[in-house]
Amino acid sequence: MTQSRNPRQLGRIALAYAAAGFVGTAALMAGITGHAQAIAAHDSRAPVSYAADRIELQDRENRIILTGNVAIEQAGLALQSARMLVNYDDAGALRIDRITASGGVNIARGNERASGDTAIYDFNRRIITMAGNVRLRRGSDTLNGGRLVIDLQSGLSSVDGAPAGSAAPGSTGRGRVTGTFAVPQGKDKP
Repeated sequence: MTQSRNPRQLGRIALAYAAAGFVGTAALMAGITGHAQAIAAHDSRAPVSYAADRIELQDRENRIILTGNVAIEQAGLALQSARMLVNYDDAGALRIDRITASGGVNIARGNERASGDTAIYDFNRRIITMAGNVRLRRGSDTLNGGRLVIDLQSGLSSVDGAPAGSAAPGSTGRGRVTGTFAVPQGKDKP
């Protein structure tokens, strides 16, 4: 015997399914967001170590250019690229203001990874912005987009489908954020 439901009950059921879908999506995003927050969890005020094939100090411009297999490390956060420009303030003591990395940028902390074409690490604002072919990886979870912004102070991160102003001529919109989430595998039931 089929039980009939009134429109009010159907509305409640639809609302419950929609809420469950939203909660499920939010839970999946929390896994990849945890990735970006894990990168953001490092001490952004710790000393910075660096290594490169070549270092050029441009003292009058308050900048250093590092080229060739550049590697920077700060409190467990590793930043690697082909080239980095380090802007600093020299008011009594050297203080890094910003690092601009280009040429295959990789950021890693623990088992988490982010990669992109370019990155800017703004020490004053405590924000890392990656742009161009951005990819986040945590275990088998991935998130792909055009631009990633990690706020080191708040721990909030966002991913856009394409960097601002990078839409192809004639296109009607921006790129999309894509990804893959692992799903826990339960035991097969007979």
